[in-house]
Amino acid sequence: MIPRLFVSTDLHAGQTVNGSANQAHYLKNVLRHAPGDSVCLFNGQDGEFAAHIADLRKTTVTFRVTTQTRPQAPEAGVWLAFCLLKRDATDLVVQKATELAVSAILPILSNRTNAVSANLDRLRAIATEAAEQSERLTVPVLHAPQTLAALLAKWPPDRTLAAAIERTEAAAPHGQGGLLVGPEGGFSAGELDALRAAPFIQAVSLGPRILRAETAAIAGLALLLARRSW
Repeated sequence: MIPRLFVSTDLHAGQTVNGSANQAHYLKNVLRHAPGDSVCLFNGQDGEFAAHIADLRKTTVTFRVTTQTRPQAPEAGVWLAFCLLKRDATDLVVQKATELAVSAILPILSNRTNAVSANLDRLRAIATEAAEQSERLTVPVLHAPQTLAALLAKWPPDRTLAAAIERTEAAAPHGQGGLLVGPEGGFSAGELDALRAAPFIQAVSLGPRILRAETAAIAGLALLLARRSW
C-alpha cells in the first residue's frame, strides 16, 4: 500500500517538497522505502497528490510531486467537545474522532475532569497519523483545553451542540453542529444547569447504558454521521 503523508507546504505538479525527520525515519527504517518509491501527499487545502521519493537519508526526505489524484472536497464539519480524560483515553478519542471526519476537536476542563492539561503536540501527531491512515484530505483543528463555561460563552449560537447527558429520555443526536461529551462521573449539577440554559444546546441520549466517556464520544459521533447524507 502506498503511504499517505501530510505536509505543511503548498502542493502542485512538478514541485519538490521536503518532508520531516519523522517521515524520513518512518519511510527508511519502518517501511524500508528507497528513492523512487511512490507516496501520496496532502496538506488539507490542495487535495491529494501522487509523488515519489527523490532523496531519502537518515533524518531528511525529499519528494517530487507528479499529479493530483483527488481534488480538495468539503468534509463533515462536526465539532467534538469532550472533557479531558486520562492520557490513553484522550489519545483514543482524538484518533477515532479524526477517523470519523470531525473537523474540530475541543478538549474541555470540567468540575470532574480527570486531567488538567494535554500534550497538544502529541495529540496533533495522533490526529495527523489518523488522517493519513483514514484517507482524509484534512487534519482536524485541535484547540487548547478550555473550561466548559468558556466553551459555552464562545460557541456559535447558530450551531447546535448536542450534549450527551446520562439518564435522559432525549432523542439520539442528529444534525451537523457538534457533540459534547462529559467526564467520567458526568457533569455536575451546576454544569447541567448551565447546559440547560444555553439555547443552542440539544440534550441527547446515547442509549440506556452508562458508557465510558471515550465510548460515548465515539458512539455519539457515529450516530451523528449515520444521519448525514453522504
